[in-house]
Amino acid sequence: MTTIHLLTKINAPLKIVFEVSRNIDIHQQSAAPSKEKAIDGVTSGLINLNETVTWRGKHFGFYLTHKSRITAMNFYDYFVDEMEEGKFKTFKHEHFFEEKNGVTIMTDKLQYETPFGIIGKLFDTLLLKNHLIHFLLERNKTLKKIAENK
Repeated sequence: MTTIHLLTKINAPLKIVFEVSRNIDIHQQSAAPSKEKAIDGVTSGLINLNETVTWRGKHFGFYLTHKSRITAMNFYDYFVDEMEEGKFKTFKHEHFFEEKNGVTIMTDKLQYETPFGIIGKLFDTLLLKNHLIHFLLERNKTLKKIAENK
């Protein structure tokens, strides 16, 4: 299992950062380079506990779909999205939020497993992990910009 931890400091109130983070439209904006679109489930606005979204985007030259469900949510501290259908063996993205001195600290913890045994592990090591880190950093840059301008 691979784990990615990212920490992003955002000069905005906790509630705003939490809401921006679960906004489908903002995610689509941040994922524009991969042409990612919400095609089923919640396709616009805020996603909530037990709701699903199915994404379709172009990664590594292929259009892929990924269905996630919000499996946990504690306003305004935490939420989790987990893959229900997609190319990963497992995929769990935990989002943590904490406000300190007027700055919201957003922490991403992404854990996933690739299929296909040693070939999947090699693909992860050579390409996938860095691709996902870049994807999350771009997402977080967009979230930060939008939250700080609200």
